Amino acid sequence: MDLRGRAFLSVHRLRILLMLFHTMAQIMAEQEVENLSGLSTNAEKDIFVVRENGTTCLMAEFAAKFIVPYDVWASNYVDLITEQADIALTRGAEVNGRCGSSESELQVFWVDRAYALKMLFLKESHNTSKGPEATWRLSKVQFVYDSAEKTHFKDAVSAGKSYECQAQQTISLASSDPQKTVTMILSAVHIQPFDIISDFVFSEEHKCPVDEREQLEETLPLILGLILGLVIVVTLVIYHIHHKMTANQVQIPRDRSEYKHMG
Repeated sequence: MDLRGRAFLSVHRLRILLMLFHTMAQIMAEQEVENLSGLSTNAEKDIFVVRENGTTCLMAEFAAKFIVPYDVWASNYVDLITEQADIALTRGAEVNGRCGSSESELQVFWVDRAYALKMLFLKESHNTSKGPEATWRLSKVQFVYDSAEKTHFKDAVSAGKSYECQAQQTISLASSDPQKTVTMILSAVHIQPFDIISDFVFSEEHKCPVDEREQLEETLPLILGLILGLVIVVTLVIYHIHHKMTANQVQIPRDRSEYKHMG
């Protein structure tokens, strides 16, 4: 019984050690992140990379700004009025992240962790006429802020409350106060949370409808100009050929009296 008891304890300890090792391995994987915002030529755009076992598994480029309404006392110190804080994601932010086969997450913290942006991505498989097709979506966005932070919040009442394309996109985030909505503004977005083939190389992009429409609006005048120019050239060529053929034709006199002048 004593040997069995010792054997059971050894197996139990081994399981605990394996669980701890697995947990530590996950933690180490989450810590393999980089903030490469200094490489961006756009001062407002940030670049974040998450690595797992030395391999890039998530890349994200975007500029983000948050518009947060908050209450302050009116001049009579009786009524409350609503002010607005404009909070931009700044360079040098702290970043965490994790990757999985079907779920990835990016976490960004700035201003001494007074602000935190968390973005959760899910990979899904759909059956199509061409067979199974994998797509991904931004399933959750969470923005946590501390209204006691004095840089953006001036004399906020009840401080400390909390709550993922190139074209500017506006996302409304639900607040703990149902009467106030936090607005998240994203721009210059380029994100790939799954299936990265090579470091720092995005796969072929799927453009958002706004970008496609803007690209069409930019190229449509050029296309119309080319078509118009082609029509003008064709018209001039036809006119030139017709004029040349007409000039070479013999004019037949319509009046019989003109025949005596011929020959």
